Amino acid sequence: MKRVLDTNAVLYLLGGKLAKPLPPGEYFISVISEMELLSYPNLAEPVLSQIKSFLADVSVLDLTPEIRELAIRLRRQHMLKLPDAIVAATALSLQAQLITNDAKLLRVRGLTCERLELKKE
Repeated sequence: MKRVLDTNAVLYLLGGKLAKPLPPGEYFISVISEMELLSYPNLAEPVLSQIKSFLADVSVLDLTPEIRELAIRLRRQHMLKLPDAIVAATALSLQAQLITNDAKLLRVRGLTCERLELKKE
């Protein structure tokens, strides 16, 4: 199964906050998630290395014309933030499940989503 990881899902995964491992499958992220992950201020070298290692293991999808059009439509219809619309459009263009804990994305009609279970603190 194809799955697109939202930026928050990647952060939970890399931070060791998932209650159970991600299910087997083919994983993708949007180029916008790549940019978000790599652009956090004051990233320590070990964290940056961890992010780069993760990025080497997933497919990073660029903004195709189809993704751009879907993102525009999603942003207008659901009043999403542009990065969220791009991530959702990426999942729709692949006909993939979106892994996210973003409440707004979980409510987008036509988008197949899965919420991550996090460890209890």
